[in-house]
Amino acid sequence: MAEGNTAWAPDSWKTKPIKQDVMYDDANELETVLTRVTRMPPLVSSPEIDRLRQQLRDVAEGRAFLLQGGDCAESFDYCNPHAIEDKLKVLLQMSLVLVWGMRLPVVRIARMAGQYAKPRSSPFEKTEDGRTVMSYRGDNVNSIDPDNRRPDPQRLLSAYLHSAATINYVRLLLAAGFADLHKPEAWDLGYVRNKEIRSEYQNIVNRLTDSLKFMDVVGATETSLPSLNTVDLYTSHEALLLDYEQALTRPVLKPTAAVGKRSSYYEPSTPPREPLAPELCDWYNLSTHFIWIGDRTRQLNGAHVEYFRGVKNPVGVKVGPTMEPEELVRVLDILDPMNEPGRVTLITRYGATKIDQFLPAHIAAVQKTEHKPVWCCDPCHGNTTTAPSGHKTRSFDAIMAEITANMKIHQDLGSRLSGIHLELTGEHVTECTGGSQELSHSDLPSNYQTFCDPRLNYEQSLDIAFKIAKDFESER
Repeated sequence: MAEGNTAWAPDSWKTKPIKQDVMYDDANELETVLTRVTRMPPLVSSPEIDRLRQQLRDVAEGRAFLLQGGDCAESFDYCNPHAIEDKLKVLLQMSLVLVWGMRLPVVRIARMAGQYAKPRSSPFEKTEDGRTVMSYRGDNVNSIDPDNRRPDPQRLLSAYLHSAATINYVRLLLAAGFADLHKPEAWDLGYVRNKEIRSEYQNIVNRLTDSLKFMDVVGATETSLPSLNTVDLYTSHEALLLDYEQALTRPVLKPTAAVGKRSSYYEPSTPPREPLAPELCDWYNLSTHFIWIGDRTRQLNGAHVEYFRGVKNPVGVKVGPTMEPEELVRVLDILDPMNEPGRVTLITRYGATKIDQFLPAHIAAVQKTEHKPVWCCDPCHGNTTTAPSGHKTRSFDAIMAEITANMKIHQDLGSRLSGIHLELTGEHVTECTGGSQELSHSDLPSNYQTFCDPRLNYEQSLDIAFKIAKDFESER
């Protein structure tokens, strides 16, 4: 397509119209901060990104399943041991349940260590006392405090530092055996109020535990199978603030033609002393492993699509009711010109009442092309409502209804749902209704913590994993 034929550079997005841009008062201060970020070490490595690309190829071709989850928007305050451990725990336990139910490897991507930006429908909002203030745009732009909404460039540097600390602690936990499967005491199902459902869940956990004990007996220990006590876990965020993303976009030498591998295990990722010739390097966004374009910034001739088309990272695109099937195909043509399986993840978000109307046409349009994207269901965004108390909330039943409908539509059309994308937390919050805890609207105020969109809590997140596992087990 014409949109993708022009020469690409890390700053070529600046020639395109941009949505959701941030206007700073002091351009010089912004440039000083961005220059400093540009000189900072990368947060992830290109070999890690390449490994994720291969794993997402497996997902797109039906050999694995994608689990992506985390907060709607991270707060700098979430950069603490307990919050990080809780989020890691729920993602790891969910993935284990899915592996058991599907008999497939699960690729784990966390919405963390960089998910600090928040797109908004309006640049201004009303406070409870009737004042009009600038909208909160995420911790890397301004403060949640209505009296401190001026966009502050120094927050971009803070975002880098908090991301670095979070990634460092995640690596420490995984290296120390946090993902060890031999910890049945971590499975506390006392939260499940319904005795029948609790019995079903306990049966799954018992069978998982028995399988692990059998592996111990036959000698499949963590020494012979390191995957029993550690896993790959990747980070991700919506790449909204392109100045920041560009500052962490680095050149890496291309694989040599002779062996198909890069010239050395260590890849130059800080700006090299001598600039690499463009034809000799690939460009990686080394702020995270996986980036996605939101529903508000996916314009075909826009700055975000232009930036995304040039980086080697696997990328996601949010797909909702406002996207025409022809537009979806054109986005894929721009972002995936080489038809690389798993290069693009289509994160569909319709709502339980609209999915039947829009998903079939999107699937049919892609099936007519040579693209092989990962089809991933985001059942959260399209099912947000307002409770009588005024709290934004989501119904667990509506979320599950969209997942179930998604699976069926794909199956009916000869396609396959390959992943799930959830806004969740590992904490025991009360922001979404339903689930095996049977939370109602009256329960929301008891522990409503989100400053953004409502999240599934630890228990509701496990509920979803158990239900998906049961559905896939029944199909085997």
